Amino acid sequence: MDNKELIANGNAVLGIEFGSTRIKAVLINEKYEPVASGGYTWENTLENGIWTYPLSQIIEGLQTSYAELKKDVQSKYGIKLTKFKAGGISAMMHGYLAFDKDDKLLVPFRTWRNTITGEASKKLSDLFNFPVPERWSISHLYQAVLNNEEHVSKIKNVYTLAAYIHYLLTGQKVIGVGDASGMFPVKLNGNTADYNKEYLEKFEALDEIKKIKASNSDFSILNGNLFPKVLMAGEDAGKLTEKGAKLLDPKGELSSDIPFCPPEGDAGTGMAATNSVKAKTGNISAGTSVFSMVVLEKDLKNVYPGIIDIVTTPDGYPVAMVHCNNCTGEHNYWINFFKEIVDTMCPSNGIEIGKYYDTLITKSLEADKDCGGLLSYNYLSGETITGFNSGRPLFARSENANFNIANFMRTQMFASLGALRAGMDILYEKENVPVESMTGAGGYFKTQAGLKYMAAAMKTSVSAMETAGEGGPWGMAVLADYASKKLSANLKNESLGDFLEKEVFGSCKKTTAAPEKDIVESFNIFFERYMKGLEIEKAAVNTL
Repeated sequence: MDNKELIANGNAVLGIEFGSTRIKAVLINEKYEPVASGGYTWENTLENGIWTYPLSQIIEGLQTSYAELKKDVQSKYGIKLTKFKAGGISAMMHGYLAFDKDDKLLVPFRTWRNTITGEASKKLSDLFNFPVPERWSISHLYQAVLNNEEHVSKIKNVYTLAAYIHYLLTGQKVIGVGDASGMFPVKLNGNTADYNKEYLEKFEALDEIKKIKASNSDFSILNGNLFPKVLMAGEDAGKLTEKGAKLLDPKGELSSDIPFCPPEGDAGTGMAATNSVKAKTGNISAGTSVFSMVVLEKDLKNVYPGIIDIVTTPDGYPVAMVHCNNCTGEHNYWINFFKEIVDTMCPSNGIEIGKYYDTLITKSLEADKDCGGLLSYNYLSGETITGFNSGRPLFARSENANFNIANFMRTQMFASLGALRAGMDILYEKENVPVESMTGAGGYFKTQAGLKYMAAAMKTSVSAMETAGEGGPWGMAVLADYASKKLSANLKNESLGDFLEKEVFGSCKKTTAAPEKDIVESFNIFFERYMKGLEIEKAAVNTL
């Protein structure tokens, strides 16, 4: 079928992802090609010391991104989008959405970006002898307990963003295992997975938890309350209800009863989007935040709280994750600043923002090996790996630095990878983790320069699929198609890894960059300066 016929017959597949700065909906065809898309731009805000998004804007973003997708379908194919074969919701992982028995939000959404749970994170990591990062849902929950927050006594359900949207659309309180592994440690048991029972028992045996349970019977993960039920990739996660269809498409043109796959986190969709779910494969998702994922052959020898997290693939296999809160956010501000200068001088220049990115980032390839002696930190928020609970974007240079646009832009691009490199060095040097392939997705990889810099920083060849710019929502649509085919028995016992290898990526084009000697040396010079200069960043946090 051509794309028009495919969409008209309801055989396209939908993926929607709530990213940090953009919510995007992507429709794919039977060849896994994007055929239409829509989006909504948003930004978190710092309110009373909490990074958050209003619940109303979450709904607005969902509806707007889908409405824009419908417009794209109408524009390209001259038809209305009224149904699709399957769908899936993904979102930035972790965070804290707590609701009472009446589904009322008890406190503003606390996103992954918050670094206010240090006490809870440390206590839980010690209790489990397992790294429990500050951004995980259980850290937020336990910190609220430790803070004696009044709302804790009323909690009935805690969700991630993806699990919450999935609940609104399907009425099902479920979560994909990859997203669940960022709420609480999970354990794989054959073809199923669940929250680690041993750790749950330790958590719920704490005096402060027993006290809450005595007055709030819903306050238990062990008895199946509080957190959503864990599902593996390909399992039945419910169907779009009439209420959910009306929420997604207020115009009432969308059919209900459409199957949805388990909701996933952006880490899981990043793995799916880069064919990185088998052992010794890795992927890097680089946008507003950046994280690398390496699928492990065996458990790590040591525990590295705050640096190396252990999560899972969408089918439950252990993954070492290096997560950094900050990546391209700061250089996005700079590029918009440069655009504002040009637009002020030449209001009718007609240059699109994408041209600024391509031109300025490509210009960085002409930089001096030492980046002219420039230094930058992209810490819009705290960065746990390098020891910061709060951040201050910072640019510094010596009086004799070679200050030009090429050096400035390379410094910004390198700074986006500084914390990531610090974490990866542990996997490479202390744990000797083997990596046979690394694949990238996200905005950082839209230019050849970005791919080259990532290869230099990661000390290995890095590939970008032709779908790299689509990233998470495309990966979510692929997971939705996998579930649809598994549930219809078309795939029988085929694993997610085999499905991706054979069905999705068999003929996918990709671009690969090997580490280039000059750029590797350039990054190493910058990285040494970056690590030494952390004292400057500390001073900025303390004084600004």
